[in-house]
Amino acid sequence: MSKTISYAKPVLTGSVQVPGDKSISHRAIMFGALAQGTTTIEGFLMGDDCLSTISCFRSLGIDIQIDGEHVTVTSGGRKAWKEPDVVLDTGNSGTTTRLMLGLLAGTDFHSVMAGDESIARRPMKRIVEPLRLMGADIRGRANGHFTPLAVQGTALQAIDYTMPVASAQVKSAVLLAGLSAQGTTTIHEPVPSRDHTEIMLKHFGADISRNGDIISLTGGQELHAAHVQVPGDISSAAFIIGAALIAEGSEIQLKNVGVNPTRTGLLDVFKAMGADIQASGHKSEGEEAADLTVRSTLLTGTDIGGDVIPRLIDEIPLIALVATQAQGKTVIRDAEELR
Repeated sequence: MSKTISYAKPVLTGSVQVPGDKSISHRAIMFGALAQGTTTIEGFLMGDDCLSTISCFRSLGIDIQIDGEHVTVTSGGRKAWKEPDVVLDTGNSGTTTRLMLGLLAGTDFHSVMAGDESIARRPMKRIVEPLRLMGADIRGRANGHFTPLAVQGTALQAIDYTMPVASAQVKSAVLLAGLSAQGTTTIHEPVPSRDHTEIMLKHFGADISRNGDIISLTGGQELHAAHVQVPGDISSAAFIIGAALIAEGSEIQLKNVGVNPTRTGLLDVFKAMGADIQASGHKSEGEEAADLTVRSTLLTGTDIGGDVIPRLIDEIPLIALVATQAQGKTVIRDAEELR
């Protein structure tokens, strides 16, 4: 007796709304806490990392209410923040830990931050060093290069800082510290990195400018509450996009995905590999968003490196996985930041 076993090839069809963008969700809470008034946030990502950011600001005395994916942040501005009576627990969130350093450095109180075991192993030197140039008093393990970190808030001075490598977290921490610094903080980027912080600064009323690779922000500005519509996270969408491209016969629509140009390196690389990805319905409330249609495609290998790397650093492992199903060789260079 013989038997034949067959299986159905996986095909992805339909439409999906991916979860809210994590980077924007973090910043919406931070800027809501910095601004005077009540900030409303739609599409907030209710993940552990973003909830760690909420927990930290609640410990600073900020009123934050959650109703599904709708969040309201009511604040009297930075001057209304209170010295926390507990250690600020940043969980597993590197974004919370690093950006909070910039925010706490210019306060008038003492605070301590710590996260989980993973955070304790992540280097903070690249954040701490430029903040110390501004006068920040940050202490901790290995001369303040690892958590737990104690921050004694103090008066900060603006700096003219040339970044050795492109990093949105370093840039953001310095800009957030620059809000409370005396003078104009200037940052020189080697190549553009994610600009969610700059976009949100403008959205909350800050005067910030960019001239080529130079970003300038004058300290002492007051921010005002705003409404934030968080688009879908392109990093989350990336897995669905990758699966649809390599599963023959697939066609999917992803609704309201963030297509900030500093984040769409993934789409550019896939298109360079021959991917059929169409964007429509662009809309913007500070951040650009669009509906994406993705169809399965025969992909070919490509060379990835240079300026595109900072625009897809989170997606490099996925790209490497998809490249295993492409014809030819794919080479990924200049990804030191991933380490």
